[in-house]
Amino acid sequence: MTQNLASTVPSQVRAVSGRPAEASTRMEVWQGLSAAVVDAIANDWHATDERYRAGRMEHYFSAEFLMGRALLNNLTNLGLVDEAQKAVGAFGHNLSDVLEQEPDAALGNGGLGRLAACFLDSCATLDLPVNGYGILYRYGLFKQLFDDGFQTEHPDAWMEEGYPFVIRREEAQRIVRYQDLTVRAVPHDMPITGYGTRNVNTLRLWKAEPMEEFDYEAFNSQRFTDAIVERERTADISRVLYPNDTTYEGKVLRVRQQYFFCSASLQEIIDTYIAHHGEDLRGFSTYNAIQLNDTHPVLAIPELMRLLMDEHDLGWEEAWAEVVTTFAYTNHTVLAEALETWEVSIFERLFPRVLEIVYEIDRRFRQDMRERGLDEDTIAYMAPVQDGVVRMAWIACYAAYSINGVAAIHTEIIKRDTLKEWYALWPERFNNKTNGVTPRRWLRQCNPRLSAVLDDVVGNDSWVRDLSVLSRFTDGVGDEVLDRLAEVKRANKADFAAWVLEREGVEIDPEAVFDVQIKRLHEYKRQLLNALYILDLYFRMKEDPSLEVPKRVFVFGAKAAPGYVRAKAIIKLINTIAELVNNDPVVSRTLKVVFIHNYNVSPAEHIIPAADVSEQISMAGKEASGTSNMKFMMNGALTLGTLDGANVEILDQVGEDNAYIFGATEDELPVLRETYDPRQAYENVPGLKRVLDALIDGTLDDRGTGGFADIRRSLLEASYESADVYYVLGDFAAYREAKDRMAADYADQRAWQRKVWVNITGSGRFSSDRTISDYAHEVWKIEPESV
Repeated sequence: MTQNLASTVPSQVRAVSGRPAEASTRMEVWQGLSAAVVDAIANDWHATDERYRAGRMEHYFSAEFLMGRALLNNLTNLGLVDEAQKAVGAFGHNLSDVLEQEPDAALGNGGLGRLAACFLDSCATLDLPVNGYGILYRYGLFKQLFDDGFQTEHPDAWMEEGYPFVIRREEAQRIVRYQDLTVRAVPHDMPITGYGTRNVNTLRLWKAEPMEEFDYEAFNSQRFTDAIVERERTADISRVLYPNDTTYEGKVLRVRQQYFFCSASLQEIIDTYIAHHGEDLRGFSTYNAIQLNDTHPVLAIPELMRLLMDEHDLGWEEAWAEVVTTFAYTNHTVLAEALETWEVSIFERLFPRVLEIVYEIDRRFRQDMRERGLDEDTIAYMAPVQDGVVRMAWIACYAAYSINGVAAIHTEIIKRDTLKEWYALWPERFNNKTNGVTPRRWLRQCNPRLSAVLDDVVGNDSWVRDLSVLSRFTDGVGDEVLDRLAEVKRANKADFAAWVLEREGVEIDPEAVFDVQIKRLHEYKRQLLNALYILDLYFRMKEDPSLEVPKRVFVFGAKAAPGYVRAKAIIKLINTIAELVNNDPVVSRTLKVVFIHNYNVSPAEHIIPAADVSEQISMAGKEASGTSNMKFMMNGALTLGTLDGANVEILDQVGEDNAYIFGATEDELPVLRETYDPRQAYENVPGLKRVLDALIDGTLDDRGTGGFADIRRSLLEASYESADVYYVLGDFAAYREAKDRMAADYADQRAWQRKVWVNITGSGRFSSDRTISDYAHEVWKIEPESV
């Protein structure tokens, strides 16, 4: 960097505010400081881009990137935190207050989008030539507020006041054509800094804009609405992340979005290839690999065929040879029914030529399978197009040279069940890449107190770039380190308690066990199991006032999809239980329940360092991996969970004495299911009848919506699906035993801190640096390119 922040920040702030830095608002200071950081990295960013484009690159296609706040992350990676504090302090501002002005870059929903963000951080830190590609959504998922305990959804206009870390590149726009609409795709680039490196990678986000901003003639003819119809129709493409697709028009918009960013990105990648390697695209895959993050970007496969054949004159065989050596596919679900499918009529309406190519892929697939001797029923099941439906995952499985799951158990399930027909054909394509999270954001940045302890134990900050270093220190540390761990957690919990009081208006005791479940609200993740436990504990305490119960704070954070009625009823239930518990004059002295509203990356950075217990309680076999389990582990929370997703590998790392595992396993469930009757559990498991009856006997009020009765009915009565499909009542007794035991163990703080230390030092396997290194060497075949 040619200039230090002390000299650049005041002028950048003045340029934003039009006032002296001393008279500028915190928001203006945030914008000016952010602009100064972009100024500091601009030369390296350009040099990185130039270097990468000349060689082999990997392109990460994802419908979402849940980036979180950028300023502190960049300051941390660049080693500029202290300098920034001095720079803004010189004109009367505090860096912590300035950082709070930044909105979360709300470009994602949950684990899939946050994973993509962690991966980009690791790629930059490891100097790997990787760019991300997605959509610049004007509104993120949604801002969640609670109205009488019910979730309400509001627009999350995260860029309304400008966002200095997103740079518009008008000159690099592409044209995307649909049958009924032609739009401009204007790229907006976000710099991705690495830790301790000069490399700055790029996340390119496309914004949809009209060919003509405004129909002047229509306006002059007093047809005012007609003048902006085309503009608004185009803007819809990049307006909202995951528009509701319960209607046909919603599905059309989703497919339009997916094609939009795939087509624009591929056009750019091809143009880059031609600029460096000439017009002959028969070497395209030599220089380009594309990772499809789930099925949302699978339209890139037929679109690359279209571009290679129609725009660049390759024949089918030549084009297909490039396609099948370019794409790798990550699967994120064990449920075959959850894999994306779209009606053929949507493709007919939006891009008939792409549909022609999909039909030809389907025809050749069927011919290929018949020659391999597959029976017609199997071929029909695996075909890319069947019964008027295009199956995106099957196109990916046919065309991708690599297919990976995201945790060891998940990969085994997709090989055995979800994608078993494909595994039988091409076992060599399948591989596991257990997810990871970046220790920069999820430890160094969000937990500076623990970070300082690790620096002292290791003797330097080398663990930030290689988290496996910590495993050397699992044994042999003395009581002094364990005492410091306890102090760190106590201070983090005090900070969190103050934050909760200010944000949610609930007073919590930092001396209590902080028991946390934060993730997307879905029935398989079983927030309901946790809620029923809390209600049961409440009733046990009311029944026996002499019962000794450790002080507990139960923390939830979750959004439910706007159209997911039962998930929203579970949110209302948790908030209603919180009301019951927190307002009880006796029980509230021991128990508190807090539901953090509008859960996303920034609240997670407050919650995770303060957590004692990490709830990972999905029904076994349903969670592909999970990543919050890894973040909690790094920050010294103990896992309370089922043998599901990455929990299995966490247990392998820490041993059974350092986690709390309960419940039916994925192997056991099919056998248990044969004779399972949830009514038996309802009648025979102590306390369960009382808890479920509370949903309908007036103890808990759902304001006449019928939501609580529906939850109870779903557990006890079969409908279009079997009763208690996620085995909530089946696992209840084991869950209660594990949770009670865990709370009792917390009293022995010396033993507890020993378990905490084993978890922290064993977390190296779950760094996204390890995951990305595996991808780079085994799938993408790329090497570091240092600037």
